[in-house]
Amino acid sequence: MRESRRLGESDLIVSPFGLGTSTWGTKTDFDDATSQLAAYLEAGGNLVDTADVYGGGHAERFIGRMLGTGLLRDSLVLTTKSAAVIVDGKPFANASRDYLLDALDASLTRLGTDHVDLWQLHAWDKKTPIDETLEAIDIAITAGKARYAGVCNYSGWQTAAAAVRQSGKNSRALASTQVEYSLVERGIEREVVPAARSLGLGILPWAPLGRGVLSAKYRYGVPEKRAGSRFFKWYVGKHLNDRAAGIVEVVASVADELGTTPVSVALAWLRDRPGVVAPLIGARTTGQLKESLAGADLDLPEEHRRELDEVSAPRFGYPEVGS
Repeated sequence: MRESRRLGESDLIVSPFGLGTSTWGTKTDFDDATSQLAAYLEAGGNLVDTADVYGGGHAERFIGRMLGTGLLRDSLVLTTKSAAVIVDGKPFANASRDYLLDALDASLTRLGTDHVDLWQLHAWDKKTPIDETLEAIDIAITAGKARYAGVCNYSGWQTAAAAVRQSGKNSRALASTQVEYSLVERGIEREVVPAARSLGLGILPWAPLGRGVLSAKYRYGVPEKRAGSRFFKWYVGKHLNDRAAGIVEVVASVADELGTTPVSVALAWLRDRPGVVAPLIGARTTGQLKESLAGADLDLPEEHRRELDEVSAPRFGYPEVGS
């Protein structure tokens, strides 16, 4: 991989692509998860992102098992997330101080470590005052259970509200924001990116391949079995539309011209966007992960970058560009 990058204004130095673990414990078993991590580390990566809800806790347990069988804790910049809660298959947020601190302790137990390098608030909780939520961060960092903190899936104003409140706390200032970002989902450029760059937060994009759409594997249709899946319709279906299809055609054309893959083109475009520190690559199999890592050093010529910028440009208007 390319040179490492600093995460926000923290002293965390991370590789330009992170490893996401959202499939671990569901679509990815322990053996393949172990193979994925080995391939990622061999490629020069060090940022591993997980959450307490991934696989119902199994993703964290997988990492804990790996750490217990010889994986060096110091080889990883390890992140997890708390605040998202799944009850009867439905998500909601709980960012109360006591819930967050209990959730972090449970994560550390599953991970088999005494601290995480980055602890992220997984969802905005409108029922809990933000100052109470941020108090949990202060307590966790003071106790040495988290080195830094960040937010995830926060809107622009929520990101700014949290970051400004934490900005005067020196080492407790927020380091990052994790948000969906790709060629087919550039909504964060309206408010979140300007807020993050202004307030010194590094951006960690999730779903950098547009939930799989930018791989071009659905270019000529969706397999019948997959198309009938409720999860597929909810998760991938969001990006199966005419606009996304046009973007995919340009990505595929650029890939053909450069003699590479659509995956490499989409990731290279995102890696070098303003404010981005490390897109998080999530894969069901080791083969899929290796395909993503194969183009980690691709440089996009400026003319191709402009072409991709233009076909995927988000709509800007009032108030982002003034009246």
